[in-house]
Amino acid sequence: MASFCSLTLILISIFAFSISIANSKTLKRDGKFCLYFVAVKALNEIKASLGWRVVYAWIGDDPCGDGDLPPWSGVTCSTQGDYRVVTELEVYAVSIVGPFPIAVTNLLDLTRLDLHNNKLTGPIPPQIGRLRRLRMLNLRWNKLQDVLPPEIGELKRLTHLSLSFNNFKGEIPRELANLPELRYLYLQENRFTGRVPAELGTLQNLRHL
Repeated sequence: MASFCSLTLILISIFAFSISIANSKTLKRDGKFCLYFVAVKALNEIKASLGWRVVYAWIGDDPCGDGDLPPWSGVTCSTQGDYRVVTELEVYAVSIVGPFPIAVTNLLDLTRLDLHNNKLTGPIPPQIGRLRRLRMLNLRWNKLQDVLPPEIGELKRLTHLSLSFNNFKGEIPRELANLPELRYLYLQENRFTGRVPAELGTLQNLRHL
């Protein structure tokens, strides 16, 4: 009898553990779905805004394509499990006009963001620090202005940062020294004042400044 009871308890424990694992996986899948939903919403907000025009054919509502329609031009997606994520946004040299779209900072899986050679204006929003997987940020040849947000220093995986040929002002933020993977840093042709922060000398991987 004792043996039978022990076996029953073991089976109950295994069953409960299996339910727990199943629920955990479901939560993870649902979480990834929610992230993709947020990314789709963000890109559709960009699509609907006045400055993001027609040169790139963004057809349909799904930026990664829905089987019948191709992915949006300049948008790269990858598959993670059952769901897709937006990993690259490269829309450059198409005369995009207007402020830097905050909706971009909801694309949390981005590794590349390339909007160079457009006519973007205003500051880089501090929410840029949310893009923790970003490895390349290219905003050169725009009309961006104001000071650089120190939140750029939160992009720990960044290897390429190109902000040249804009109208940024103020001091170069010392928080850029918090980017251990940074190799290429382009800041020329702006309106920065003061000296280059000495802290940038600690960036061991930096090849070009």
